[in-house]
Amino acid sequence: MSLLHVRLAAAAIAVVALVAGGDAYQLTKPGTVISYDRRSLMVDGQRDLFFSGSIHYPRSPFHEWPDLIARAKEGGINVIESYVFWNVHEPEMGVYNFEGRYDMIKFFKLIQEHEMYAMVRIGPFVQAEWNHGGLPYWLREVPDIIFRTDNEPYKKLMQKFVTLVVNKLKDAKLFASQGGPIILAQIENEYQHMEAAFKENGTRYIEWAAKMAISTGTGVPWIMCKQIKAPADVIPTCNGRHCGDTWPGPVDKNKPLLWTENWTAQYRVFGDPPSQRSAEDIAFAVARFFSVGGSMVNYYMYHGGTNFGRTGASFVMPRYYDEAPLDEFGMFKEPKWGHLRDLHHALRLCKNALLFGTPSTQPLGKLYEARLFEIPEQKVCVAFLSNHNTKEDGTVTFRGQKYFVPRRSVSILGDCKTVVFSTQYVNAQHNQRTFHFTDQTAQNNVWEMYTEGDKVPTYKFSTDRSEKPLEAYNMTKDKTDYLWYTTSFQLDPEDLPSRLDIKPVLEASSHGHAMVAFVNKKLVGCGHGTKMNKAFSLEKPIEVKVGINHISILSSTLGLQDSGSYLERRQAGLHSVTIQGLNTGTLDLTSNGWGHIVGLDGERKQAFTDKGGEVQWKPAVFDQPLTWYRRRFDMPTGEDPVVIDMNPMGKGILFVNGEGLGRYWSSYKHALGRPSQYLYHVPRCFLKPTGNVLTIFEEEGGRPDAIMILTVKRDNICSFISETNPGHVRSWETKDSQLTMVADDLKPRAVLTCPEKKLIQQVVFASYGNPLGICGNYTVGKCHTPKAKEIVEKACVGKRSCVLAVSHEVYGGDLNCPGTTATLAVQAKCSKRQRTAEQ
Repeated sequence: MSLLHVRLAAAAIAVVALVAGGDAYQLTKPGTVISYDRRSLMVDGQRDLFFSGSIHYPRSPFHEWPDLIARAKEGGINVIESYVFWNVHEPEMGVYNFEGRYDMIKFFKLIQEHEMYAMVRIGPFVQAEWNHGGLPYWLREVPDIIFRTDNEPYKKLMQKFVTLVVNKLKDAKLFASQGGPIILAQIENEYQHMEAAFKENGTRYIEWAAKMAISTGTGVPWIMCKQIKAPADVIPTCNGRHCGDTWPGPVDKNKPLLWTENWTAQYRVFGDPPSQRSAEDIAFAVARFFSVGGSMVNYYMYHGGTNFGRTGASFVMPRYYDEAPLDEFGMFKEPKWGHLRDLHHALRLCKNALLFGTPSTQPLGKLYEARLFEIPEQKVCVAFLSNHNTKEDGTVTFRGQKYFVPRRSVSILGDCKTVVFSTQYVNAQHNQRTFHFTDQTAQNNVWEMYTEGDKVPTYKFSTDRSEKPLEAYNMTKDKTDYLWYTTSFQLDPEDLPSRLDIKPVLEASSHGHAMVAFVNKKLVGCGHGTKMNKAFSLEKPIEVKVGINHISILSSTLGLQDSGSYLERRQAGLHSVTIQGLNTGTLDLTSNGWGHIVGLDGERKQAFTDKGGEVQWKPAVFDQPLTWYRRRFDMPTGEDPVVIDMNPMGKGILFVNGEGLGRYWSSYKHALGRPSQYLYHVPRCFLKPTGNVLTIFEEEGGRPDAIMILTVKRDNICSFISETNPGHVRSWETKDSQLTMVADDLKPRAVLTCPEKKLIQQVVFASYGNPLGICGNYTVGKCHTPKAKEIVEKACVGKRSCVLAVSHEVYGGDLNCPGTTATLAVQAKCSKRQRTAEQ
């Protein structure tokens, strides 16, 4: 095995080797100074490159934090970023919670233990697709308050919370100036468009916010994202997909180019089809940013996690940024994780040139250019060759040498001569995520129920009466999604339609977000709005009678809105009701007198707890609306993540052992005919070995007996590499600022690595020539070499990691075969080593 093979195999398994990139990490110390110039942030006067990843502590159980942080570091990340979420830390005015997954101090201490930096984005408005943008509901009830503007009630409470958070971090000595990991702090969030809405009041507010933040004395710089006109002592930063091409940087040329949100995918809401962002596009954007002088990028998100319980903003799904480098379960999403890891290594190879070299730009043709950083006297140079054509590959001449530059790509020349990385050529492995049926689905699949449908309230038994329907948020106060609206009306015989083909129609209009309607305690139907159009109307034919008739509508919200001006004025819930089609015309019931009941009977009786609360459970009848269901199950064996498949259900919320897993809405199909989310993560730390309780509240009706308990694996690992790829980025190191080859040759190589505690047990597919497809679905081409599989099996089976040459000579490939791409495609299957009887 060559030296490079040894290095690649070790790098594939050893965390430390992947992280350092040849540089010794230096922890801060008391008295450390974080400063900056145009080139970068500086730690005690030393410039550096910063690769940051967003991991929000409330979106993952604290048991998972160490592994998430370690895997981020393994991917070349040296900074972890998190928002601070006001509404979980102060759910009631003056009542604080910093426990469990809200233990902010523990999270930042873990980052320090992993010898990484941290960025804290205090806000305290954070947006983040989080309920109310992180603002606690009780703020809405403060007299005369207007959020996020020059409003004294808001500023007073904001300053109190910011000071509380800063003091907690100070008491734990977590700022870099105290020897802690935090090198940056953020005040406010994406305020630029808000400033335009509030005009002079917005400008005064943002100036005040900056001064207030600086006055807390953190000893680290403060930033404002998406705020071009940031106050003088604050660094403005960019949020977006392509900050290297869309953002000119701070107007003050003494401030560095920092990218606080590089969106690794697209957050999704109920009703959205699947979306993704390729590893190649992210790498292209990052390389472009560093090529124009950027020195810090933060991946939003690096791990998205889960919006547990009711923490998601309006219509936002529980699964958050599942397409990030670490997926919802914390598993490596390949090739995104590995391709970015390789990019980080490539940029670190060029660190000296990037931080100290003289920048210049050289046009190379239409939509082609070279961006350089050079220190001629030290023979230090890096060049970024960019092709901005979206459909055209090309060859350019740079310093007398020809370089092939694929469409929409950047090639990094580590010494202005040698291609060490191309954003379009992926040398990292791929993997495929699969979901597996468990025995626990069928074992003891016995359900109990408690129905709210038998207790549909009428006006007579309702409280909180008013002339018109009351606004939902003001009633529920964010304690529940649910609010009953009730009214009664009387009809005389002459009011009813005389024709049998005419039925009265109920029209109920709502500010959002969904409703289930009953007339005379019979289900009429369901209706809902969308993320973009929250208001909606339900129109359904109804059966009415002579005498007293009852309308009962269960209105539900899916979180509070998380963006925009005047959030304190946003509304939800029923606002008008009419009955059409009566002989006497339309009956407007909007001012008929309405009763209200906040929440569900099962919520008040805590039916969602593992003990089942104070309700009387009975054997289940399925496909019932407004029904609580529960069953018991044992924890699936092994260590793979656990999910609940909610596809057979309608709409509601689910719990395991009293822990809220989030809202589900399987009946709401996107344009491709599937639910936006139907698989729900159950962290193993929520489970007991036996006797776990799965509880759901179903609004519309479904088949809980068809719900499946699954485990998740990423055991199918793949490689898809051409001989035209550059050599692996670990073929080079930097010694004394000079690029040095450490490989025997610069031929590309494929590296396959199984998850921890697993070995390659089978080679499912191997072909050299012109294979097609994606990981898990490869097919051979016309130039297939039959002996490829045998060669790969010999090199890989029984090992956790193996390195494969990508060469026609090894596999007997014919470079003259028409249509060949000189590509090696491999799919291998990982699994735990089977113990023998002797073991």
